[in-house]
Amino acid sequence: MNTTDLPLPATPAAPTRVEPPEPAVVNDQPGAGAGAGAGTGTAPESASGAPPRGAGEAGTRPLHGAARASQAAAPASFPSSSAPLPGPERLARAALTRLIEPGDAVMGRWLRDLSASSVVDAIRGLTPPGRLGLDPGRLADYRARCPDPDPVADLRRIQGGGGRFVIPGDPEWPSQLDDLGDGRPVGLWVRGSGSLRLLALRSVAMVGARACTAYGAHVAGELAAQLAERGWVVVSGAAYGIDAAAHRGTLAVGGATIGVLACGVDVAYPPGNAELIRRISEQGLVISELPPGVHPNRFRFVLRNRVIAALTRGTVVVEAAVRSGALSTARRARDLNRHTMGVAGPVTSALSAGVHALIRSGAATLVTDAAEIGELIGAIGDDLAPCRSGPVLPRDLLEPPVARVLEAVPAAAGGAPVDAVAREAGLPPDEVRQRLYELASLGYVERSGTHWRLMRRR
Repeated sequence: MNTTDLPLPATPAAPTRVEPPEPAVVNDQPGAGAGAGAGTGTAPESASGAPPRGAGEAGTRPLHGAARASQAAAPASFPSSSAPLPGPERLARAALTRLIEPGDAVMGRWLRDLSASSVVDAIRGLTPPGRLGLDPGRLADYRARCPDPDPVADLRRIQGGGGRFVIPGDPEWPSQLDDLGDGRPVGLWVRGSGSLRLLALRSVAMVGARACTAYGAHVAGELAAQLAERGWVVVSGAAYGIDAAAHRGTLAVGGATIGVLACGVDVAYPPGNAELIRRISEQGLVISELPPGVHPNRFRFVLRNRVIAALTRGTVVVEAAVRSGALSTARRARDLNRHTMGVAGPVTSALSAGVHALIRSGAATLVTDAAEIGELIGAIGDDLAPCRSGPVLPRDLLEPPVARVLEAVPAAAGGAPVDAVAREAGLPPDEVRQRLYELASLGYVERSGTHWRLMRRR
């Protein structure tokens, strides 16, 4: 049997459901039903033959989790369903989100060579670590972190809130996260109805200071709204300051936005943004590497930033002091070969000093509006920003000799004779006389006796 499948509580009558592709095996005997384990005092183990499911599992009800011995004879508290049961890989990865911190490179290296279920077996002590080549000390550390994880309870909890757990290999998994290498998330807890992969295909991150200025909040909201109107999905961290302004700007114009949290997706943090986070989940997505119910700490915010950088095509820093955590997102984006952009602020503002340093060092490109952002991260030739130029005045269209004569004509009421205008323009008097009449026909100058002067505006 697969040792990662957790025991099921016995039920009075086996519910009707679609059987998995392989027959269930209980106590190494095929065909045992729900009551098979009741006579021995232990609950039967579930079949492990069902393949891992993808994004289509969002509305399904999962298998029961780690049931206590005292619950073995109790009826199932989770209603039966004809939907497929979660596979062992999904259960194992859900358990790992309880056992490790985000970005654990050691676990990432293990998962390159082993299945998640094999690693969880080793952590639980069901498989000798030497057989798999794993570090026993590291396994003990993981086991001490959470001796009795209950992934099915977590899956039930997230599905009860309208969410799901997405793992690598699912149709909804955004492949750009694979650029994180061994630091790739083992899975993402997602709340919201949109497809994470599709929304992330055309997305841009916007980060900055929590204690932002009114200027920073205004610029972030305007940029986010402009980007949303151009079809971009704005990704941020749902924190105070620039993050909140970017989310609100997107929501205000009916755009989609993604909030990447440093806590469980069912935890509203910061509490003051609880309503904003709810709106994000309704109009976009809220995602996290951490399982339901987990609260944030300082280093989880920094680890969260790598997901924001990897998920998007580029990162825009609106306001950031020299030691701002938002700069870590910009650095990760640069390391991942994503575009890094910065919005300049007042040179007297300490909250813009970090952004100015990024731009000055060449690590970020100066941007001022959504068109310039789209030109950097959009499709070649399709998202070009318009060329900016000042207004073209009629006198800008004059030929150079004519323009020189016009500059030489005085604005004084007395004007100047042709010879004086010729000396000032450095042209022959005959040519100057001809140009003066051309200018008079265009309404630039007028003749007063033998003198010429600029046309008076009435």
